Amino acid sequence: MFSGSLVALVTPMNDDGAVDFACLERLVDWHVAQGTDGLVIAGTTGEASTLTKAEHAEVIRVAAHRAAGRIPVIAGTGSNSTAQTIDLSRAVAGFPIKGYLVVTPYYNKPTQEGLYRHFVAIADAIELPLILYNVPGRTGVDMQTATVARLAAHPGIVGIKEATGDLSRLQPLRESCGGDFLLFSGDDATGCEFMLQGGQGVISVTSNVAPALMAEMCKAALKGDRPRATELDERLAGLHQDLFIESNPIPVKWALERLGLIPGGLRLPLTPLSDAFRGRVESAMSRAGLLTGVGRGAA
Repeated sequence: MFSGSLVALVTPMNDDGAVDFACLERLVDWHVAQGTDGLVIAGTTGEASTLTKAEHAEVIRVAAHRAAGRIPVIAGTGSNSTAQTIDLSRAVAGFPIKGYLVVTPYYNKPTQEGLYRHFVAIADAIELPLILYNVPGRTGVDMQTATVARLAAHPGIVGIKEATGDLSRLQPLRESCGGDFLLFSGDDATGCEFMLQGGQGVISVTSNVAPALMAEMCKAALKGDRPRATELDERLAGLHQDLFIESNPIPVKWALERLGLIPGGLRLPLTPLSDAFRGRVESAMSRAGLLTGVGRGAA
């Protein structure tokens, strides 16, 4: 269904914060050409929390229609309101998407029972596959393995993006949820090892700037080729770390602007990457071989 290198795609914006839809289409084409295995649209990296409902739906629509079946598109539609999540998921259901990524509700910090009921209500209300998204560092709530296992019994819930970076969770999830349940890493730094230990892929920030290298690394890891996967991942290690030197997607948007691929717009409360960190991100890009032939004025 889904596997390999799935990019948590940025939403390109102009300096005034307006979404640059033409640039979004170019990014989709670029990822198809670079070998990315799937697009996750309007998630954390896509600044979904600052998009209006109309913008959110339009970003998904434009990306899905541009992909045109060449690469699967997963729509990020999660929020901290069950009703609003259902409403947005239904609003984009007619677009050529293949599934939904739905984050655990943030700020209101539901119990494990509340998480279970939230996701079941959403899965019951939609027809396409749903992937759970657990990122306690962002949301303030951690979905436990026992809760994931309960949800895995629902026919519409097909996998999880596990973004804790805790590799010790992988085998308990596999044992509790069954062999058909998809396990995706949401942590670039541990994504390679996650796949080598049996995960199906990574939903990645790094693949925004190094899609071909990430796709190649994922292919090697999924084949169990540890030496090759590790070799490739070592080239990406600086990006895995320094693309989070300030809150995501601040550094990755700066890196993409540096490559000349997007304009530099962000929406408040996010602000441009601090001058003090730009050299570190640029060095990580150089170590990954991304700046060959890219002039300093490209962005």
